[in-house]
Amino acid sequence: MSSKNKNTQLVSSGRKKAYTHGVVNPVVQRASTIVFDSVSELKEAAKTRGDKTLFYGRRGTTTHFALQEAITELEGGEGCALYPCGAAAISQTLLSFLKSGDHILIVDTVYEPTRDFCDKILAGLGITTTYYPPMIGADIKEYIQDNTKVLFLESPGSITMEIQDVPAMVQVAHEHQLMTILDNTYGNGLHYRPLEHGVDISIQAATKYIVGHSDVMMGVAVANKKYWPTLREHSYLLGQCTSADDAYLALRGLRTMAVRLNQHEKAAIEVAKWLEQHELVDHIRHPAFETCPGHEFFKRDFDGSNGLFSFVMKTGNQKAIDAFLDSLQHFKMGFSWGGFESLVTANLSMKGLRSQTGWEHGPVIRLHIGLENAEDLIADLQQALAIYEQHL
Repeated sequence: MSSKNKNTQLVSSGRKKAYTHGVVNPVVQRASTIVFDSVSELKEAAKTRGDKTLFYGRRGTTTHFALQEAITELEGGEGCALYPCGAAAISQTLLSFLKSGDHILIVDTVYEPTRDFCDKILAGLGITTTYYPPMIGADIKEYIQDNTKVLFLESPGSITMEIQDVPAMVQVAHEHQLMTILDNTYGNGLHYRPLEHGVDISIQAATKYIVGHSDVMMGVAVANKKYWPTLREHSYLLGQCTSADDAYLALRGLRTMAVRLNQHEKAAIEVAKWLEQHELVDHIRHPAFETCPGHEFFKRDFDGSNGLFSFVMKTGNQKAIDAFLDSLQHFKMGFSWGGFESLVTANLSMKGLRSQTGWEHGPVIRLHIGLENAEDLIADLQQALAIYEQHL
């Protein structure tokens, strides 16, 4: 699908007359109880509890159906489940398909709350986890056990941005009857569509680029035809739901996601190129840069990047990092990304965040480049790096 067609899709999807009632945007339909005109109508709704059918507020209203339809179309799946945040989308998807005695494979560069969920919740349920190096590719077969059920990927990886060879890994997984799940928050469905590469379920923290304004928590999971019925029903049984107002805001964000991503991408590359030349910077961890592990897979599989990347310092200490962070004006400190604002986080080391992958480099600083002027952001980084150097 061309960029033009994808942009058109973002504007038009989820806007059936049944959802819009003659206006531009789907209406906000709030509900807990759904009322029925007859016993037969009630029985039919209870029997099917299917997609796009009013049954009970937890199943969703037409506002939710519009969002689910739009995201399903964006990711190219069979159906979309909505969750109150990205972490819930990950945890509830895993719980929908795992049972005591099962084993899962999780990429070592995974989002930290996913690791915590596996180590602190799944372990207590008798589900074991093995973390694997992100660049392992087809050699993932060496990690598969008789009781392995799920291969979980995240590409690019959290903080250090490694891009995985997803098609090669998915082929091995399916040869061993494993289901595959990928955290696609970075790829957002516009720049990367995992189901087109054989992945079974694609998850996003819609909190990030889908919403785009740092004011809604939401997660989504899009499944293929094989796994959608189970994901749909188990998510319902686990009590997962979102408000109609949040669904409306996610729909509104979806309409402008393409133009926002274009600006995020352009400014992030400009900032990263400036940082690449700075004497204190060792290398850039941006998927579009050759210095990023798996850059060749990014060029092969992705249609673009966004505002998120990291850069690695040649040397540093906690005092220098703290002084750098405190001196920034346009970059705010916060545990998210994907909104219109620029954000920064920093890690002196990867201790506690990795168990299979060593880290032999200096401190890592992760930036999200927002919609501010790139020259202003560069000037802010320049003065902050000067302060960083003073504290080495």
